[in-house]
Amino acid sequence: MNSTSVSLNVRDFLSPTIAAFISVLVNYGGTFILVFQAAKVAGLSPEMTASWIWSISIGVGVTGIWLSYRYREPIITAWSTPGVAFLVSALAVTPYAEAIGAYIISAIAFVLLGLSGMFERFVQLIPPGIASGLLAGILLQFGISAFGGAKVEPLLVIVLFTTYIVLRRFTSRYAIVGILVIGLIYLISMGQVDFSHIELAFASPVFVTPTFSLHALLGVALPLFIITLTGQYMPGMLVLRNDGFKTSANPILVVTGLGSLLTAPFGSHAFNIAAITAAICTGKDAHEDSRKRYIAGIVCGIFYIIVGIFGVTLAALFLILPATFIATLAGLALLGTIGSSLANALTNPVGRETALITFLATAANVTLLGVGGAFWGLVAGLGAHLLMNVPLLRKQHSINEGQQIRKDNITTKGGF
Repeated sequence: MNSTSVSLNVRDFLSPTIAAFISVLVNYGGTFILVFQAAKVAGLSPEMTASWIWSISIGVGVTGIWLSYRYREPIITAWSTPGVAFLVSALAVTPYAEAIGAYIISAIAFVLLGLSGMFERFVQLIPPGIASGLLAGILLQFGISAFGGAKVEPLLVIVLFTTYIVLRRFTSRYAIVGILVIGLIYLISMGQVDFSHIELAFASPVFVTPTFSLHALLGVALPLFIITLTGQYMPGMLVLRNDGFKTSANPILVVTGLGSLLTAPFGSHAFNIAAITAAICTGKDAHEDSRKRYIAGIVCGIFYIIVGIFGVTLAALFLILPATFIATLAGLALLGTIGSSLANALTNPVGRETALITFLATAANVTLLGVGGAFWGLVAGLGAHLLMNVPLLRKQHSINEGQQIRKDNITTKGGF
């Protein structure tokens, strides 16, 4: 834990709070529709769907608050987006009670992996250029989406982009705050959002007795574990590393795994360290002083808990915001992180080509064997790195070996 005392004032909370709000907004507005799709496929009642929302939101909130406060770093947790995308198809052929059992097995596996320390050692072996290239590739689509929405809502994108540029010119720190406020004013004035059908209602947890089967173990637990590990934990840890934060992956795996284990019987499929939405809270836009960015992690957790308490109500509130607004807001908020990641990836001439390979392969976002583009981009980059550098190591080894043989010969001759 970072024990350095850092004094805080009221102004220190503004930027982290806005960054946290945008992060939560992007998470619910951008990907949470998948939860409703998976619930529909599984034939869940409204009460059980609300319980899923309650359990995963509360779990994510509590673990994020604890980790951020404990380590004084913006450790943002979130649900497994690739995991729930996988469940949209998996729940069609798996009884819900068996799926709950699979969630429990997957959570236990994450706890054991964190206790073993193996994952953290693997993360430390990844060259910095490849790590930055991976992050830049993951975020590239969000940067493109910031402008791609102009095909659908050109005026909205122009308003947001112009606001961003003007505020960056005169008050860089509040640029993201400004585009959020101006964007909401624009949507309300143009009648593009309608809050009249939103009613506050509390969500209640519904306990589901888990059952265990080989089918669910192989068909749900194992894929969910692999997809979450490669698609969420790996890029999520690299986001932290890219912005200079050093917390080990081990306690993060253990805490989120335990949280997933406790909430699984209520519908939570898996939660983990966030990747894309975390980048909104780990960079300079969250706070100029990196020691104070942990506030964003705590505020994120509070927002998640509030959403969990009100369940479907606030989730529906996020979902009525236009997709173009969410995409543009996220893309503009991530511009700084995309730029710094590309700069870091290409800084070292020696590893520039492998970093570029990682970036392009990740940005292609090819899904093979049910595993997403982040994993295959990393595989491509590390594979290229090994193939391009191992021969050099062997050549150096041969040179060293030859020098040692010559030394031995000289020594032997000198002995006679």
